[in-house]
Amino acid sequence: MKITVIVVGRATAPFKDAILKYETRAGRYWKFNVIEVASGAGGRAKAHADRVIEAEEALLLARLPEHAQIVTLTRTGQGMSSANLADYLQDHALHSTADVCFVVGGAFGLGAGILERAQRQWSLSDCTLPHELARLVLAEQLYRAGTILKNEPYHKGPSFTGQRSRSESQRSPSSKGHRA
Repeated sequence: MKITVIVVGRATAPFKDAILKYETRAGRYWKFNVIEVASGAGGRAKAHADRVIEAEEALLLARLPEHAQIVTLTRTGQGMSSANLADYLQDHALHSTADVCFVVGGAFGLGAGILERAQRQWSLSDCTLPHELARLVLAEQLYRAGTILKNEPYHKGPSFTGQRSRSESQRSPSSKGHRA
């Protein structure tokens, strides 16, 4: 299975080393590719949010893999536990296209065109996260999903069973504290 992550902007300190560490680790489990596109702000501190989102959206849409399942990271998306992410990736690899593309927007979020193009919207947290922190959490969760699927000792939560654990299946999807 090929996983592509498209992000707005480059990783900078203090996140850069941690992002590289987990993206490298995730690459042990997936055909893994990261594409960085320029920020629509172009270094301007007082850039207009709508113009920035529009510019970033054009860059992101141009880089989306043609036949991939698109998953956008947005605070309005649905939460997914680590085990559920592993289950989703395994199910997708077995029954769908071979590619999944995760999209992380910039400081102002993602445009409507990207959100409409996505087959799934995922929220990492009820909190708004800086895009570099979202990239780090995504990389760690992709690595964790790989260890869950290979039954390796990194993940300390409920074991992966090919379906949601009993405690997870009893929670409603909107339950607080149910985020990865």
